[in-house]
Amino acid sequence: MTASRFGPLHEREFRLLFAGRTTSMLGSAIARIALAFAVLDLTGSASDLGLVLASYSVATIVLLLIGGVWADRLPRHHVMVAANVGSSVTQAVVAVLLLTGNAQVWELAVLAFLNGASTAFFFPASSGIVPQTVPPELQQQANAALRLGLNSTTIVGAALGGLLVAATSPGWAIAFDAATFGVAAVTIAAMHLPPGMRMPGSTVVRELREGWTDFWSRGWLWAIVLQFGIVNAFESGALGILGPQVAKADLGGPAAWGAVLAATSIGLVLSGTVMLRWRPRRILYVATLSVFPLALPLLALARPASLVIVVAAGFVAGFCIEIFGVLWDTAMQQEIPQEKLSRLSSFDALGSWGLMPVALAVIGPISAAIGTRATLLASAGLVLGATLLVLLSADVRHLERRGASPALAENVPA
Repeated sequence: MTASRFGPLHEREFRLLFAGRTTSMLGSAIARIALAFAVLDLTGSASDLGLVLASYSVATIVLLLIGGVWADRLPRHHVMVAANVGSSVTQAVVAVLLLTGNAQVWELAVLAFLNGASTAFFFPASSGIVPQTVPPELQQQANAALRLGLNSTTIVGAALGGLLVAATSPGWAIAFDAATFGVAAVTIAAMHLPPGMRMPGSTVVRELREGWTDFWSRGWLWAIVLQFGIVNAFESGALGILGPQVAKADLGGPAAWGAVLAATSIGLVLSGTVMLRWRPRRILYVATLSVFPLALPLLALARPASLVIVVAAGFVAGFCIEIFGVLWDTAMQQEIPQEKLSRLSSFDALGSWGLMPVALAVIGPISAAIGTRATLLASAGLVLGATLLVLLSADVRHLERRGASPALAENVPA
């Protein structure tokens, strides 16, 4: 890395944003593994794990659009601080329940719902805050730095999470996550940013309606959001529920599953460094082609293949999906004015995550009915089929990179 790539870190507000987000994401990476094995240790049921994960997703989805509106109305860093405090409290309660041996699945589901509510406000605020922390010429570098920070901490968090759970217990790992949310809240609270962008006479309903009109007017946007509604539901759902189950039965347990997730994150980081230089012209066409390899880990787990092959499949999937992520961010910033970015990001997230609670709730029972192998193969087929269909969109195939982004040309109202 050259010093120029870290130019945004010379900006005080961006340094605080980077530090706060990176800290909380490290804890979250650890907690994902810890929660999965905590539920499996309690009941051994994939359906119970799906219930807990679905509770988190339902809360996020139900409140996401409201979170997007308020991220434009209030100072975005204040919204992020409140969300981090809420997540810290809920994770601390989860840790206490697990460490005292009093946890029940319904309690974990309720706390996951509250944690998901915090995420519904955090996500759109964090999506729209970057242009407020750096000048326009540093925004692409700022996005790259944040993604590299996220993916790097995911590598460490996945490996550390597996080791912590194996060496201690899921409760201590989740307690660490609660502490990282607290540190992140303190760090982001030190930021100094202008007020939100609420206009006189504006209402939540009106802003939501305007956001929907803007969203539906862009064919490339809703086509890919619909695609990822299916991809996220069945790829992430199958991996999140059946992956740990296969790892526990056939691959060696928590440490092995941590290695798979770490390999995926290594692919993300290496791909991110490539994407700092590679600038394909047809950004959405290349992005869509990069989604197909997401089926590889599902196919490897379906056999199940050896741990080495599953780890390799995770690496390839991570490398390719980061290509999509970088190019998707580029398309959003190029085609959407900055003052609309938070609301359209919330519509993007709502569509992309909307089916996840359904998938999380049904994958366990489906697996019990037809078998883990058949469920993983069907999930892989849905990923491939949805991605093939989105290539029918001319907008997706032909949208090209431009020299300047209109989003960067507009000023953010104070």
